[in-house]
Amino acid sequence: MGDVTAAGTVTPAAGAEAMAAVEHLLDLEHTPFTLPASRLFVLRADAAALRPRADPRYGALPGTAEPTAVDYQAAAGPPDALTVCTAEYERPPAECVVVDRLTVRDGGGRVLPVTRVTPDRIELGHVTLTFAGPGALSLGTTTARPWSASLELPVVPTGCGWVTALPSAPGTDLVAHGVTVSARGQRLDLRADSAGWVELDVAGRVGGDHSARSDGDHAAHLAATRATWQGWMSRCPAVRPDLAPMTALCWWVLGANAVRLHGHDDAHAVVPSKIGYVGLWQWDAYFIAVGLRHGAPGLARHQLDLALRYPTADGQLPDVVHDGGVLASSADLPPADLAALRRKGSGVAGSDAVVPLTKPPLTAWAIEKVLDVLGDQDWGAAAYGVAARSQEWWFARSDTDGDGMPEYGHPYSSGLDDSPIFDSAPPVASPDLAAYLVVQDDLLARRAHRDGDLAAADHHRRRATRTLRLLLDTWEEGRGMFAAHAGGRALPTYAVVSLLPTLTGRLPREVVARLREALADPDLFGAPWGVPTVARNDPAFDPDAMWRGPSWMNICALLVDGLEASGFRDEADALAEKALAGVIRAGGPYEYVNPLTGERAPTATTSFGWSAALFVDLAVRLSRS
Repeated sequence: MGDVTAAGTVTPAAGAEAMAAVEHLLDLEHTPFTLPASRLFVLRADAAALRPRADPRYGALPGTAEPTAVDYQAAAGPPDALTVCTAEYERPPAECVVVDRLTVRDGGGRVLPVTRVTPDRIELGHVTLTFAGPGALSLGTTTARPWSASLELPVVPTGCGWVTALPSAPGTDLVAHGVTVSARGQRLDLRADSAGWVELDVAGRVGGDHSARSDGDHAAHLAATRATWQGWMSRCPAVRPDLAPMTALCWWVLGANAVRLHGHDDAHAVVPSKIGYVGLWQWDAYFIAVGLRHGAPGLARHQLDLALRYPTADGQLPDVVHDGGVLASSADLPPADLAALRRKGSGVAGSDAVVPLTKPPLTAWAIEKVLDVLGDQDWGAAAYGVAARSQEWWFARSDTDGDGMPEYGHPYSSGLDDSPIFDSAPPVASPDLAAYLVVQDDLLARRAHRDGDLAAADHHRRRATRTLRLLLDTWEEGRGMFAAHAGGRALPTYAVVSLLPTLTGRLPREVVARLREALADPDLFGAPWGVPTVARNDPAFDPDAMWRGPSWMNICALLVDGLEASGFRDEADALAEKALAGVIRAGGPYEYVNPLTGERAPTATTSFGWSAALFVDLAVRLSRS
């Protein structure tokens, strides 16, 4: 399966070198302190976007009147205080606080600042914070010097209002070893006159087992945590020296984002982010697997296995595999998602109709990339079987007008949730979807031919040709773009979906020439840092608004593949270089960046899984060129 906690395949020295490379990039704000497979993470208490002023789902905060839209503020308190959270599906960190503010002091009562952060420990002077197994933290010192700490307990939202969470609540243990613990209201005070440590065990809160806590003292916990991270970092692939530090950080992100999904046997998911995206989204799993294949091919295969594990009877793959279940239709959407769609004016939020939810059909594309490294053809045959059934679903169930061109029935199924192509009510026939379907049928035809199923190969080949013809019918020569359609009309937005038909490798040369020009044109998609998701001269363009202008690493990576498939390897490499330079300029693998400044867009998630994975993939590609 490729458990993320297993030992690496490279030398321990390589793991130590990769750990050292990321140390100066770990800041407890954009990069949480965590452990592979753990649901716990630690941030600075003053980290942005952690504390909500109010959330309409829960009513007003204590002491306020009316609830407002979600608005975030930094927590008050010492600048070196830490916050401990759990990572949970569809719950932001503010709802999952275990310790609101952890402040450490020396024997004289002076606050000890954070002096160093490494993958395996946070150092606050002579006191260290590390893990004691996936469900527990260990705070203490291996010296004889005294120390103390205070743990401010949170006021956290629940479905019934704003209530106090106490460490004595079910699922939480605080175990002291040579440390005196006293409680004062919302605070626990810890004091150790010499070497001592405490273990904060929250395994029961996140579906784990307290007995899984690591044995040994604080020094043993430090050593075990370091061994876990060294094992993971030893798998970091070798790349060009100029790309190595960021590749190491991105590989760290992939380990940091690993969790065990509850309710699914043997489910080790590398999630998009422990900060707000705790689940296995189908699209994300494909992109993450593409990066993982270079150092952890078994874990890459496992991501695809999870994404393909729960097809419906007619072949549809679910949008999300999450703790205890899947999200496969609008009936499964959390209330917060429906509320967000209503605020955006989405027609699908007000409809009583149940709409299937999935993600774009890049299944065979991802399988083939993992197979290139893994070489397990028996697994490939089974995975391709699921992909073939999913492909049939798109044509049988998602072609609502019966014209042979499937549509996105919901913005979520596109992966481009907020794109202006969905300013019109779905269903939307989009050129990117047609391109994915052509690529998938071509790959299915090749696989069927390899396996000797000539009838299936002919079926997929014929349909790919027909879909390509319908796609070419959406080409608008005057605007030099493939247009999305909804309600029987071409949509005016010039979005990046128009460029993705290059993935087919089967476009007329004059069409590819126009798309290459658009990629280079500064009025369209020729931005300094990546590729905008909407043309810069389009009225809907906003460089910071999700899917309405920012550059996304997955789109850049798909366009790199598209340029190469269309016969332009040098331009593909140049775009890959630009995409990697954008991540380096931004300082890390964010969810998306402003393509004009290269800076993180204000609402973009940090330490984002597919951005990290695709940086690794492109870095390996360029290092082998």
